[in-house]
Amino acid sequence: MGSLSALVNGSPTAEVTIGRGLMQGDPLAPSLFLIAAEGLRLLMTRALDMNLFTGLHLGGESPPISLLQFADATLIIGEANMQNLWCLKAILRCFELISRMKINFHKSWVVGIHSGVDFIDLAASFLHCKVGQLPFKHLGLPHGANPRKLATWRPILDGLRKHLSFWKHRHLSIGGRVTLINSVLNAMPIHFLSFFKAPSTA
Repeated sequence: MGSLSALVNGSPTAEVTIGRGLMQGDPLAPSLFLIAAEGLRLLMTRALDMNLFTGLHLGGESPPISLLQFADATLIIGEANMQNLWCLKAILRCFELISRMKINFHKSWVVGIHSGVDFIDLAASFLHCKVGQLPFKHLGLPHGANPRKLATWRPILDGLRKHLSFWKHRHLSIGGRVTLINSVLNAMPIHFLSFFKAPSTA
């Protein structure tokens, strides 16, 4: 445990003991979170190496996929069996004890793909989280959605219409509107189009 003091109007304050934890808005929070999240990856990798957890096999000699992380979004992927559930629960508990970070199970859910409803209900109860449905949104994309259906593209279309209707009420020149269209509207569907092929007809 260390301590620090700050200068206020040129005078040092009383020393403050440094503990653990991050405050919201802390500029170091993203970097420290990535370091902590690396610990979760190492725990998952060790479980895979010891055949305690079975991830998703894509075929061939490709390594199994068990963990996808981006910033504070985490996807854990594995076969639907009790061994995976016990292993996952142990990994998450170890991660909480080591990092002193609390997993928010109220914002976590279990989604089944080609697995029975009874097992998904059991898994959600076992892990104390919710049951999710396909499609679910992750990093702004609807996973499990059919890109050939108009409903998949409706959020993008609604967003474009919303921006256009808002700009109609602003006093913008033709050149200003063209600039907004090129800089904003053209960029909105790029994330979708990088993963999904747009249907030729609705």
